[in-house]
Amino acid sequence: MLGQHPFHIAGRKYIEAVRLAGGLPLIVPVAHADELDELLDLAHGVLLTGSPSNVHPRHFGEDVRDAALPLDTERDDWTLPMIPRILERGIPLFAICRGFQEANVALGGSLHQAVHEVEGRHDHRGAGGRADASAEEMYDFAHPVNVQPGGALQRILPEGSVQVNSVHGQGINRLAPGLRVEARAPDGLVEAFSVEKAPGFNLCVQWHPEWKAAANPVSMRLLRAFGDACRSFRDRPRAPQPAR
Repeated sequence: MLGQHPFHIAGRKYIEAVRLAGGLPLIVPVAHADELDELLDLAHGVLLTGSPSNVHPRHFGEDVRDAALPLDTERDDWTLPMIPRILERGIPLFAICRGFQEANVALGGSLHQAVHEVEGRHDHRGAGGRADASAEEMYDFAHPVNVQPGGALQRILPEGSVQVNSVHGQGINRLAPGLRVEARAPDGLVEAFSVEKAPGFNLCVQWHPEWKAAANPVSMRLLRAFGDACRSFRDRPRAPQPAR
C-alpha cells in the first residue's frame, strides 16, 4: 500500500539485474489463475524477486508465528501454482530470497519462520536485524556459502566458497522432494538449491545477488548463466505448427 491505494511494485535492483543478464525486463503484476499460461508463453525466463513479505505459513501447515511481519497472500496465490508450470515447461528460473522460499514451499517443503531462534542456526537478518541499519550495512557481506560439489552452482562458481550477504528472517526447514542442495551457510542452513529433474536451467538462492550486481563478479556470473539459459530457451528448435 502507498497511502490508501494498492500498487504493483518491483524493486529497481531486480529490473537492472535482468538487464545485466542481457534480458529485457517485463514486470508482471498479480496474475489470475487463468492468465498464468498465457504469461508463461511470453517468457524466455522467470526471475522471482525478494520481498519484505513472507510466504504465508498456511502453505506448509503452520500458523502465523509473528503477526507483525508482513505477508502477501495475493503473491502466494499466483506464484506458488506458477512455479511448477515454469519448471515443467523448462523455462529458465532464477529465484532470489522470497522467491527461493516460494519455490521450496510450492514444491512441498517448509520454512523456519524465525531462523535466528532455531537452535544451532545463526541470525541471518542482516546487521543483526537492527531496525536502524542502513542499506549498506544490511547488504554487506555476512558469511561464506559452501558450494556443494557436482551441482549446477558449482559449474558457475567452481571455487567452492563465496562471500554473500544475508537479509532474511525465514529459511529452509524441510527441503521439498526432488530438490538438490547447491550451497549451505556455515551453520548448515540451505542457501541454494536446484530442481534435479526439471528439464531447464533453474537455480534458487537465499542471498541477494542483485544487490550492486555490476560490481560483484560472483553476482555477474550468476546473472550471465541465467541470461545464457534464457537465450538458449528462446532459440531452441521448435516443432512445426500445424497449418490452420
